[in-house]
Amino acid sequence: MATPLASRAPKLRLPLLTQKGLEVPPPTEKDWSKDDEREYVFKDPDQQRHSLPQPYRMINKLVDLLFDRSWEIIEERNRLREAKLSRIQPTIYPPVFQSKLGNVPNCMAISQDYVFIGGAKGFSIYNLFNAKRMCVWDKLKVGVTSIWAEDLGNDILIAPVDEMGVVRLFYIYKDSLFFIKTINEVEDTNKQTPCVKMEISQGGDFAAFLLQGAGDTWLDVYRLPKESWLKEVEHPQVTTNPKKKVRQPQLNTLDSMSLDNLEMDISIGLKADVRLSAPLPIVKIKPPRPITGTTFKSPLEVFAKVEGCFGLGSGQNHFIKESQWEQQAAAFQAMYRKFLDGGSEDELVSMATFYFLLPSCLIMMPAELKGPSGVPCVLGMHWTGRHNFFFYSLNRTLRDKVEPESVWPCAAPIAQSQLSSCGSYLVLACEDGVLTLWDLAKGFPLGVVALPEGCFCQSIHFLKYFVVHGGRNVYPEGSATSQVTCVVLCTDASLHLVAASGTQEPTTCTLVERPARHPEEAVCAVAPVPPLPGMVLVFSENGSVHLLDVAGPQTVCAFAPPRPFHLAAPWKPVFVVSAHHPYFLLRGDRPNRMEATDEAKDISKSVFYFHFAAYPLLEDIARNSSVPQADLLDTVAFPQALPLEEKCERFLQKRFQKLEHQVKEQEHWTRLRRYSLLLQRENVKK
Repeated sequence: MATPLASRAPKLRLPLLTQKGLEVPPPTEKDWSKDDEREYVFKDPDQQRHSLPQPYRMINKLVDLLFDRSWEIIEERNRLREAKLSRIQPTIYPPVFQSKLGNVPNCMAISQDYVFIGGAKGFSIYNLFNAKRMCVWDKLKVGVTSIWAEDLGNDILIAPVDEMGVVRLFYIYKDSLFFIKTINEVEDTNKQTPCVKMEISQGGDFAAFLLQGAGDTWLDVYRLPKESWLKEVEHPQVTTNPKKKVRQPQLNTLDSMSLDNLEMDISIGLKADVRLSAPLPIVKIKPPRPITGTTFKSPLEVFAKVEGCFGLGSGQNHFIKESQWEQQAAAFQAMYRKFLDGGSEDELVSMATFYFLLPSCLIMMPAELKGPSGVPCVLGMHWTGRHNFFFYSLNRTLRDKVEPESVWPCAAPIAQSQLSSCGSYLVLACEDGVLTLWDLAKGFPLGVVALPEGCFCQSIHFLKYFVVHGGRNVYPEGSATSQVTCVVLCTDASLHLVAASGTQEPTTCTLVERPARHPEEAVCAVAPVPPLPGMVLVFSENGSVHLLDVAGPQTVCAFAPPRPFHLAAPWKPVFVVSAHHPYFLLRGDRPNRMEATDEAKDISKSVFYFHFAAYPLLEDIARNSSVPQADLLDTVAFPQALPLEEKCERFLQKRFQKLEHQVKEQEHWTRLRRYSLLLQRENVKK
């Protein structure tokens, strides 16, 4: 016959008493009462706690453990609150004005005095200085996820990409918007080849689109006929087809919103009846084939396959047999088995990073293939998980054989890379945390630097070269050669500054440590601020936006949208920084849980404008960001800011001073030698 205690045991609801992270103490049976429940006398828990019967003894242990854990959490929160209050909080600046939108802005771009915002069904164009909407194109059925705006001088090239990966090219000239071409649109959506990445060369001479479809990936490169576009818009020829009715996209009117700062300023009109020349495809590049055993029977066949010296280093034409590959792989596995994680060797999705490079003596190419100065002549790219950086000539057609003109092999797979805005410097970051800095203009490496142990590159951001003069950061007037300063964001949310100067060894310093105790302060995005020398915007996971001075390093100030707006996805903020104007735009999201008041209903998705020159701490820096070279001639700490002629003059003067010192030392040594000879002669006479 079961006892009442035994019959009650199966009725326990332990999950109701436990929480995540709370361990149930093991049961003990030594104190269980053998008497019947009617004869058992409950004792005071405060006096004889351990003699309680089950399940009360276990409940008591759970309550004590829960109380201890709760008290630890309360103490930790109080300590964090006190530490936060004890910190010196930076000055938080609000936006200068707010642009209210009817839909969610997915992406933004700035070119000249215009702001391009991609939305639900197209894109809109706004004035940068007063936030007035100037043009709307919303003829899509899906939203625009990214947008590219390239300054061509007097005109602008726009390339929005929608959710289906379709790229369309638009052209702005003298307050007129022209449609050029859809790059990859097809009638059958099942055969769609979406664009996953794109790049437009500085100046708008070339464009490259990375496309995917049917399990394959390739890169299409186009030559943009911008000279023909300029002639065609200045002397337009209206094209009409009476047999086919073409749907012409027109400007949409504004939604009915009572917004003060969204006064419609229709100054850009859509010219749908003007046809422009289509981009010319020049090359289609596919990922390199996996390296396998050779099919050649003799080394002579290998040499016969290689035409010239271009493309050497890719590893495609070799004389290594399949059995040798297998033996090498087996030996490697046996030697480094304890260091391997044993993960599955799944084939990586082919992704590429590519840039348009200017003519350089570092890139080995025939003289007849080099284009005019200032126009890109080479496409540099690397594929995911590959060791090689390839160079392809842009002076070709689709009929030409696609082979790289040059190959740079690296010791480890290339994880990240970045090209400076001037096109003169290139940084390659490998998966082992080693960065290689190249001066493409001069044709030599600036150095190799390794990140701290455990840090791996996530993104690289170039800073325009600056110096510290008079206690503040300034840009030296003129061009500084062989000077590289970049900020590296690592996967562990740490931020590092890498600097290289000529033949000097590159240096690295930590700007932001890895937030071990405060994970909510982890850095998730970084953006340089060209109007402010030596400063970057730092976005944290808690939604804060700080302006960091890398020369300190120190936090200068912070920016935040007004309440109740906040960053809904701080790990992927939607923002844009103007390269030529002291403006910074940030998307603000309102909370999902908001009272349904009339005021709340009127609040739409907003873009906030921050004007650096409007804030007291940044006004002087933004307006006086450069300094003449004459003021830096006497700056001993920064001789690299001097022009090349002055550097050579100072170098020769130092060498001459050393030579004069060596001459004096030689004269002194000659006197000593003569004196020693004289003493020897006197000793001989004695």
